[in-house]
Amino acid sequence: MKCPWAYLSPEMEAYHDKEWGKPLYDERALFELLCLEQLQAGLSWQTVLKKRPAFREALANFEVAKLANFDELDLAQLLANPALIRNRRKLEAILANARLIYDQQLSLAKLCWAYVDEKPLINHWHSSEQVPSQTDLASQMAKDLKQVGFKFVGPTTIYSFMQASGMVNDHLESCPCKEA
Repeated sequence: MKCPWAYLSPEMEAYHDKEWGKPLYDERALFELLCLEQLQAGLSWQTVLKKRPAFREALANFEVAKLANFDELDLAQLLANPALIRNRRKLEAILANARLIYDQQLSLAKLCWAYVDEKPLINHWHSSEQVPSQTDLASQMAKDLKQVGFKFVGPTTIYSFMQASGMVNDHLESCPCKEA
């Protein structure tokens, strides 16, 4: 039996089966995931998934070099776009993080995967209730990312990012995606 949340919608099932928990090292894709996790704060993941195509279009396919050059006019256009989650703080954080990565030539993959020694942490949960919303490791990563200058990177957002990017494998033991 799959992780229960996978059955919420066809989009959620496709995301669960094809993306969630699969180790991801690509810089652009990792930045996209971080942004989507930031956008999700306080909302459902299903909402974010439905808006992902619009975000890819509006945010230059999450290409850091392009986003680093977005200005106040670009931000105003994002905030006026009804296809997006129009939260000023979240959008400002995405643009600030893109500038930080671009200006300091940071590697999100190197920064984040170092916390798990470059290989996924495999958890052994038997029920959804056992899966934490954050961990000490996520809290440490969030703290360190904030010290580097990242915005909107709390421990819950970071743990979700770690799960989504495969740094942590939190598929339930009964889930066929556990070993995939």
